[in-house]
Amino acid sequence: MARKLSMLWSGLGVLSTFTSAFTNPVFWEDLADLDIRRVGHTYYYSASTMHYSPGAPILRSYDLQNWEYIGHSVPTLDFGSAYSLTGGEAYVRGIWASFFGYHSTQNTWYWGGCIDFSTSYIYSASSVTGPWSRLATINKCYYDCGLLVDDGGTMYVSYVYNSTIWVAQLASDAKSEVVSQQVYSPPLDVGYIEGARFYKRNGVYYILVTHPATSEYVLKSSSVFGNYTIKALASSLSPPISGAGNPHQGGLIDTPSGQWYYMAFVDAYPGGRMPVMAPITWGSDDFPALTLVDGAWGSSYTSSLPAVSVASPTGSDRFRSIGPHWEWNHNPDTSKFSTGRNGLTLYTATVTDDLYAARNTITHRILGPVSTATIKLNYSNMTDGDRAGLVLLRDSSAWVGVQRDSGAYTVRYATNITMNSDWSTANTGTTTASVSITGGSIWLRVTADIQPGGTKQATFHYSTDGTNFNPIGSAFTMITSWEFFMGYRFGIFNYATSALGGSVNVPLFQLDSGTPE
Repeated sequence: MARKLSMLWSGLGVLSTFTSAFTNPVFWEDLADLDIRRVGHTYYYSASTMHYSPGAPILRSYDLQNWEYIGHSVPTLDFGSAYSLTGGEAYVRGIWASFFGYHSTQNTWYWGGCIDFSTSYIYSASSVTGPWSRLATINKCYYDCGLLVDDGGTMYVSYVYNSTIWVAQLASDAKSEVVSQQVYSPPLDVGYIEGARFYKRNGVYYILVTHPATSEYVLKSSSVFGNYTIKALASSLSPPISGAGNPHQGGLIDTPSGQWYYMAFVDAYPGGRMPVMAPITWGSDDFPALTLVDGAWGSSYTSSLPAVSVASPTGSDRFRSIGPHWEWNHNPDTSKFSTGRNGLTLYTATVTDDLYAARNTITHRILGPVSTATIKLNYSNMTDGDRAGLVLLRDSSAWVGVQRDSGAYTVRYATNITMNSDWSTANTGTTTASVSITGGSIWLRVTADIQPGGTKQATFHYSTDGTNFNPIGSAFTMITSWEFFMGYRFGIFNYATSALGGSVNVPLFQLDSGTPE
């Protein structure tokens, strides 16, 4: 399967250590609602995952340019049976904007977030790579929250309630709230705000808030509980990605030598919400100011940090284990998959004709601007009625896969797999192309252009020898609506329509930038 693929991107973990500039987006993957932290010379990044499990991925970088996945803060979405697709479904629920931070005197990492607009959960770990475990349940909603560990070690949480900003003081063990109060109510010319992130610099407290999806504001006070004044940081700026939305809802980060940056995200569907970064300076009024290029967010900037390569997001995965770049669609049935020397084996876990109701679909973010996913699928242990393959997954989906009926196998292209506006299933799909196959193994491939200013199309292929690939079906046009929040993902699935008992084996997943030549 050796091949060259075009459109390699410098901001994706493959930069030379001599590079002195970064390109936006800094990482072309769906990583929204970011909370970014520095410990020493290392940077850590947390993001939203909604209904995907495990939740709240953690990424690591040494230069703010090149990022790698190292773990998750929420090991399983144990918030009710719907999160396991056994008591309904939890699409577009779960892990929203949450806080992530490090308490140096306690040598403890904390993650906290509000689930289903009612209850906040706090998780902790002594190492950022885990193991993470639930520490506390607080019976109020810290919506769109941020964490500040003050100079003396006191922990404060900024959060949103009825479009006003509140600050809560946590107990020293972070298991309960000591006190909370409203600290800011926005004027009419600012309007609704959310996405609170909490910082302190030179004795001054800052809360970053966003007016979605266009603007970012900074609240500033000499006291943690106010009074706070406000100033715009970014307002309707032209984005560095063609066709994307305005940069907003981000966080501040400093370097060991004192440079500061603001990292936000842009709505860049169909791929999702992508992180972009720009330098900031501090004015005489102690407010931060963005460094712009001709009045717009720059597509690239010089960097004060030498580039340090990390594990590339492209390459092959042979599933000796499930790495942190993978997330399941809802919690998996752990008894229905295995990994090891032979790769990933998926046993059917659900009897259904609905992909959205099927458990144990494992997903991978699509790498922009264009990338190709290829899997090898060993299908000889499927049983009649089973469907398995590679899906382009969102609220309007399509897949290429193998179907077994009456002992015979076909490779099929299915489309028109859609959800209603309440995320219930609207259509379970239509097969528009099929080819009979034999031999027990097949390679399946999807190439997706997720640029908001691009074709927004995906093509599907199959091969019986791993070298010569044949197109199947017509190009699929991905939707660009924002309401599902999460962008498209590649997914590997296996479900039964008649009875459990079948399985497939996936010894290889290959991700490449660009389109196969």
